[in-house]
Amino acid sequence: MILLAPMEGLLDHMLRDTLTRVGGVDRCVSEFIRVTDQLLPRRVFTRIVPELLNGGRTRAGVPVRAQLLGSDPQCLAENAARLAELDPEGIDLNFGCPAKTVNRHRGGAVLLDEPELVGEIVAAVRRAVPAHLPVSAKMRLGNEDRERMLDCARAIEAAGASELVVHGRTKRDGYKPPAYWDQIAVVREAVAIDVVANGEVWTVEDALRCLRESGCHSLMLGRGMVADPGLALALRAALGTSAAGTSSVEGAATAGALPWAEMLPLMAGFFAQVRRKVATRHQAGRLKQWLHYLRRRYPEAEDTYQRVRTINAPDLLALTLFGDALDPQAPPEGGDEDDLVDASTACEADDALDRPTDSDQRQDSDTLIAA
Repeated sequence: MILLAPMEGLLDHMLRDTLTRVGGVDRCVSEFIRVTDQLLPRRVFTRIVPELLNGGRTRAGVPVRAQLLGSDPQCLAENAARLAELDPEGIDLNFGCPAKTVNRHRGGAVLLDEPELVGEIVAAVRRAVPAHLPVSAKMRLGNEDRERMLDCARAIEAAGASELVVHGRTKRDGYKPPAYWDQIAVVREAVAIDVVANGEVWTVEDALRCLRESGCHSLMLGRGMVADPGLALALRAALGTSAAGTSSVEGAATAGALPWAEMLPLMAGFFAQVRRKVATRHQAGRLKQWLHYLRRRYPEAEDTYQRVRTINAPDLLALTLFGDALDPQAPPEGGDEDDLVDASTACEADDALDRPTDSDQRQDSDTLIAA
C-alpha cells in the first residue's frame, strides 16, 4: 500500500489532485484540520478536504482520509462526528506535527509525552464515529526522545485505531537525515495493527531499504513524490505490484519517471487550480516551490527554475512556462473570496516545516506513507 502524505502549503488538495492523476497511489491523507475549543462548520472541512464533495476521492478516484489535530478529546470527538457526516474515507489523528506554533498550543508531537491523553483522544474519536469508518493515527518516534514511543503506540492500538503511520524521527530530530527506520520496526513488533513507515524516502532504493529495515508492507510518500511524481509507479514496478512496468529494481528505477514534456501539462493543470484557490500574491511562489523540489529529479527543472525565479506576476509566469497550454479539466479561475488560501496564514503541518525558498536551497527530507 502506498499513501500520499500531506504537506501544508505544498502537498494540499491541488497537488494531491495532480499527483494522483499520475498513478500509483492507493490513498491520501489530508493536511490537518486544527480543532481547538469549538465545533467547526462543515465548510471548514470541505475547504481543506474538497474531495469530501466528490465522494471522498480525488478526480483520479483515489480515496482521501481527513486528518484532525488537537488535544481536547471531547471537542475532537464532536468534530469527528460532524466530519463523519460528510462520508470521508476515514479519519486520521495527528500526533506527529513538530511545528512550534502547533506544539505551543498543545497539539501534534508534543502530545507524545502524554500517552494516556493520546489514548483518550483516539478512544473518544473512535466512539464518536460509525463503526465502519476507519480511524488511524500518525506519530513520530517521540517528542524530545523515544522514551514513551511504545507507550504511545500501544495506547493508540488499545484505543481502537486500525492503522498507525510512524515517521522515523522524534520532534527534536526534525527533518534532519537519517530517518530511523529500524525504530519503526520496534513499534511494528509491539503492536498488532497495521504500521506504515514514513520518512526520508526519495528513491526506489530508499523505499526498498525502508521496507526492509522497518518490516512494514506499506509506505507513505511525501517530498519524494513531489520531487519525482512517478516515484509511486516506479516503486510498484520494483515490487512487481503493477501490471505495467518491470519487476526488476534496475528497470523500475526509471519506469515511473515521467518525461519532462509530460510534467509541463501537469504543472499547468496544478497552476490553474492554484490561480483559483490561492491569494494572488502567493500564486507564483506555489509553482516555484514545486519546481524547487523537481530540481532533485529533473535537470530541466533547474533550468526552468532559474529562468522564472524572479517572476512574481502569475500571468507572466503562466505565459513563460505554458503559453496557452491550460488543463481543460482544471476548475475555472474565480471562486469566492472566502475560499482563497493565504499562504502567510496557513497552518504549519508536520510535513512542511522545511519549505524551500530562494535563500534556503538545502535538500529537505521526505514524508512517508499511511497505509
